Amino acid sequence: MPLQSRPLFTLTLELHPVIELGSCPAGTRRVFAVSGGHFDGERIAGKVSPLIGSDLLVTRQDGTFQQDVRLLLEASDGAPILMTYRGVRQASPAVSDRIARGESIDPDEYYLRTTPYFETASPVHAWINAIVCVGKGARYAGGVKYDLFEIL
Repeated sequence: MPLQSRPLFTLTLELHPVIELGSCPAGTRRVFAVSGGHFDGERIAGKVSPLIGSDLLVTRQDGTFQQDVRLLLEASDGAPILMTYRGVRQASPAVSDRIARGESIDPDEYYLRTTPYFETASPVHAWINAIVCVGKGARYAGGVKYDLFEIL
């Protein structure tokens, strides 16, 4: 039986300039601090806190980028929601170089997928604690945009 999904929300993240850590035991490490953003969907919407959020990106030996992200979302009613996700970005070396230079690249030229999870104490938004979702992403100059889908 094929998986079914429905749109959850579109997430747009604004990023501070990258911090290059260099060659570490897990691979070449970069840190992208989140400076803000927003998310919009039929069931939930709000903004991304500029105070808590980063992507601890590592470039593996095979050239694949692996994400480890923590964000604090603020729903439109003020409820805080912790969002965490792991992800993978795979691209040709030429496309990866263009992304690193901050160019906007057609997302069909690379693979960027995430698996987000959520935590909130809000009774109104408690349903988001118990879902599985997948995100499809696109990098642009100064940020990243994801379309997230709840897996049914």
